[in-house]
Amino acid sequence: MDLDPFDFAPEEIPMDLVELGLIYELVVKQGGTVYVEMTLTTPACPVAASMPGEVEAAIRTVAGVNDVRVKLVWTPPWGPERMSEEARLELGML
Repeated sequence: MDLDPFDFAPEEIPMDLVELGLIYELVVKQGGTVYVEMTLTTPACPVAASMPGEVEAAIRTVAGVNDVRVKLVWTPPWGPERMSEEARLELGML
């Protein structure tokens, strides 16, 4: 089962959640259970209520996935240093 991080890209940003440093952990267990620990840039983010469900729905479309657990966390807090160098370059932060 291959999980493509580019399947989890916000529409308004030209890169995926992994490149943005928002996915802290992704574990695929035998039997098709996927655990995701993620954050957002701030608890006040306008997609805070919807993004975990969108990530779950996207992962459920992957062949072989039987269950998805998405946990939204705020610790450690997100900061731009968590972004990949490519993401910072793309967004003009370098």
